[in-house]
Amino acid sequence: MSALSRPLRALAPVLRGSRRFQDPSHRLVLPLLQARFAASSVSGRPGSQTIEHARQNVKEEVGNSLTDWARSIAGGVFTVDSVKPTKDSFIGITTAVATTVPTPYLVMGLAGGLPYIASAGTTVYLSYQAGLAAAGVLTNIDPGVALTILDQALNFQVTYGAVMLSFLGAIHWGMEFAGLGGFKGYPRLLLGVSPAVVAWSTITLQPTSALLCQWLGFTALWYADNKVTAAGWTPKWYSQYRFYLSILVGTCIIGSLAGTSYWGPVAGHGLLSHDLNLIREERQKRKPQRAGVVPGDIEAVEGGATSDAYVVVRHKSKQNGDTIENID
Repeated sequence: MSALSRPLRALAPVLRGSRRFQDPSHRLVLPLLQARFAASSVSGRPGSQTIEHARQNVKEEVGNSLTDWARSIAGGVFTVDSVKPTKDSFIGITTAVATTVPTPYLVMGLAGGLPYIASAGTTVYLSYQAGLAAAGVLTNIDPGVALTILDQALNFQVTYGAVMLSFLGAIHWGMEFAGLGGFKGYPRLLLGVSPAVVAWSTITLQPTSALLCQWLGFTALWYADNKVTAAGWTPKWYSQYRFYLSILVGTCIIGSLAGTSYWGPVAGHGLLSHDLNLIREERQKRKPQRAGVVPGDIEAVEGGATSDAYVVVRHKSKQNGDTIENID
C-alpha cells in the first residue's frame, strides 16, 4: 500500500489549488497536462475541446481544401504577379484568374455552350415524351415517331459535342502557330489532334455510348490543358477557363444520360431496336386480322357469278354432308 500511495501523495500538492502551481518545482507539470489537448504535434493547432472549436476547425480545414482545389484548377499560375489573388481562398483565387480572361473569349465561350444546353434539355424532354408514348399514356403521337425524334436529338447532341471537342483541341494548333510559350513542335500538335480523333470516332457509336465517351474526352482534355497551363504553353487563365466550360458540358452530358435512363423507354440501351420491336409485337397482337383462316363455324367466300354479292357469309359445310345454309 505504501508503494501505491507515494505517487498520489506526490501529486496532491498539484491538485489542491492553483496557487501551488506557482512553485517552480511544479511548473514542469503544466506542459505535460496541456500536451494531450494538442490536435497535432506537427502543426501545433489546438484540438476540438468544444463544439464551437470543432466547428471552427472544420470550417478552416474545408477552406484550406477549397483553396488547394482552386490552385489545382488554376494550374498553379495564381502565384504570378499578374493574377496574384488579394485573398488566399477559393473565391479569391478564382476571381483573380477570372478577371484576367478577355471579355470576348468569355462571351463567345459561353455562347458556344448555349446550343449544347438546348440540345441536352431537348433530349431530356423528348425522353419523357417517348417514355409516355411507349407506355401508351401519350396517345397523340406514335411511339415509333417519338423514338425517332428522340434518336435525332441524341445524334444532334453527339455531333455538336464532337465539333466542340475537336475545336478545343485545334486551339493548341493555333497556339503552336503563334509560338505562345515557345514552339513545342510535335507534342503540342499531337495534343491538338487527339481530341478530334476521339470526337469523330464517337459518331459511329450508339448515342448514349457516344455521350459517355465524349464526357471522358472532355475530362481528359481539361486535365491535359491544366498540365500545359502550368508548363507555360497557354495563357495563365486558360486552365480555369477550360475547367468551367468542361463543367458546363459535363453537366449537360450527365443530364442527358440521366434523363434518358430515368424517363426513356429502355434506360438508354438499344434505344430504337429494342423498343420498336416490343411495340410492334404488341400491336401485332391487337390489330384486327385481315387475311387468313379464322376459326369458327362461319366463313366468308367469294360470291359466284349468280350471286347478288361479292362476298357471301355462310355456315361452313358440315362433315355429315348437310346442305350449306347462307346467313345473308
